[in-house]
Amino acid sequence: MGSGNAIRGSRVGAGPMGEAERGEAAPRVWVSFYCANRHETKPSFASDVAVPDTWDCPRCGFPAGKDSANPPAPPRNEPYKTHLAYVKERRSDTDGEAILEEALNRLREKRKLVKAAMEAAAAARA
Repeated sequence: MGSGNAIRGSRVGAGPMGEAERGEAAPRVWVSFYCANRHETKPSFASDVAVPDTWDCPRCGFPAGKDSANPPAPPRNEPYKTHLAYVKERRSDTDGEAILEEALNRLREKRKLVKAAMEAAAAARA
């Protein structure tokens, strides 16, 4: 027949989660924030905490402020930069040429070693 479990879909320790178990909710205050797109957001805060000056708009992601007439300006999007653009910001052309020459010299040395090893292996076979 059945497994004898009288309460199905529950687990050990599960019980009613009412106000008695969680405690009383803190007094709340609702504050309006406005973004550049004129979206209004009204998050609630505990009345005993400091309310932030700005809040991210959940609709567009722009910053929102408390003044509906003067909302914060949307962030300025920087164009995508390539890795080379970042490198050029940090290094001058002469630095780049010196680094390139150093890397080329290491490659040439490595090629010389590989060539010498291949010649030695060919001589050993002969």
